[in-house]
Amino acid sequence: MIGLYLTVTIIVLLVAYAGFENTMRLFAYIDLQLRYIPIRIKLEFMKRKLKRQLLIDREELLKKVEKNAKDH
Repeated sequence: MIGLYLTVTIIVLLVAYAGFENTMRLFAYIDLQLRYIPIRIKLEFMKRKLKRQLLIDREELLKKVEKNAKDH
């Protein structure tokens, strides 16, 4: 119950200090940041996967180049 009172008090103080419009902007910003977290996590996994794939492709390319250099 104390958590509820504390939350309501903080919101009332935010509205009193910054005004309703800026308080809503703050909540919108927090909402966007929370929605962006899963996207950043997915992006990190994609980055790791791409890096591994590029390293494999690079090694294959170097082998082909060395083979072609030896043939000529």
